[in-house]
Amino acid sequence: MPNSDEIEEQKPKIPRYQNVDGFLIPGMFSVEAYKSALAYKPRSDDLFIVTYPKCGTTWVQNIVGCIFRKGKPFSSALEFFTETPFLEMTGAEAAENMKRPGAIKFHLPYHMVPYSSEAKYIFIARNPKDCCVSLYHHTKNVSGYGFKDGEFEDFFEFFIKGEVDFGDYFDTTLSWWEHKNDPNVLFLTYEEMKEDVAKSVLKIASFMGSEYKEKLEKDEKMLRDVIHHSSFNFMKEHLNQLIDEMRRMPKEAMQNNQDIPVGLRAVLLSDERPEAGDDSKLAFIRKGIVGDWKSNFSSAQSARLDKKFREKFAGTDLLELWKEYM
Repeated sequence: MPNSDEIEEQKPKIPRYQNVDGFLIPGMFSVEAYKSALAYKPRSDDLFIVTYPKCGTTWVQNIVGCIFRKGKPFSSALEFFTETPFLEMTGAEAAENMKRPGAIKFHLPYHMVPYSSEAKYIFIARNPKDCCVSLYHHTKNVSGYGFKDGEFEDFFEFFIKGEVDFGDYFDTTLSWWEHKNDPNVLFLTYEEMKEDVAKSVLKIASFMGSEYKEKLEKDEKMLRDVIHHSSFNFMKEHLNQLIDEMRRMPKEAMQNNQDIPVGLRAVLLSDERPEAGDDSKLAFIRKGIVGDWKSNFSSAQSARLDKKFREKFAGTDLLELWKEYM
């Protein structure tokens, strides 16, 4: 019979989450900041970028940010985190103090996102297999999860059961699909954006306001700049570098920097500090490709997720969205 140590080793490693009123959020997030985000009162000029995690949020944050900035990229990680704040992490104060125009990021199902009929909501959906693989790597790479040595086989089980941070992929996606025709909701898929980036950028700009689309249509260089500065190749070099520089700030400097939202500061201070001489970078932006799931999924896992996909989205056109990608 296996001894107690062997039994302990056989237990699946679980990422560090925390349960807040039945909803899982990252273990390093401030519960107070998260609850304040849920209670945020939207302004009429608010633009929200909403996704299930790892479905193109950062990509769209950079597209929108570059449109607002007339093609220019973010010049610092602090700019990125304060001009497109991740409200569950930063807390509502970040939206209240946000430089406008700006955009607010959420990873929540429709019924949990602060709502106003006058605000605008961009929702990006991604096929669940690529989402699962991307979220697995993200969870491994972020030290706050304590999942560095976690196995994909274990993570897959958490994902398919909806036992990961920010809840069930299927429930969140379905909740926004049901509102895809609302006049203040723009529903896009990650895959359609990859197929035609320029068309998608113009669609986003038009949703933001006709004046933004007109500027991009009249200024071809600005459109090219928006596409380039929000591209995965650029973000992998530029944004990863900016975020890594912020991570390497001395703790005392972080604690004393009042420009860093309290919730973000708590996450940065909880992060595993790079040791002196360690030049490795946090892969905040990893691949961004379509079809990466094939390098991780077994045929049995693929079949199980296909079955879950058909069951959860039965009776909806969501079944047609990713036929060629799954």
